[in-house]
Amino acid sequence: MPAPELGARGWSKPWSDDAGGACVEVLRLDDGRVAVRQSTDPEGPALLFTPLEVTTFLTGVKAGEADFLL
Repeated sequence: MPAPELGARGWSKPWSDDAGGACVEVLRLDDGRVAVRQSTDPEGPALLFTPLEVTTFLTGVKAGEADFLL
């Protein structure tokens, strides 16, 4: 979905690369879904995830299942 359709308010940057401002921004929507966009492209697309998808992803990351990406 185009990120501008979600509005400009309420986006937060829980993660940052500290090397030029390329951050992931997230927005919790009223229906519980979470939108994710690239901070350097706020007019670009946003990915939408259900609460279950976010919980599953974060649980896996905390358990080390994404360590192969490092």
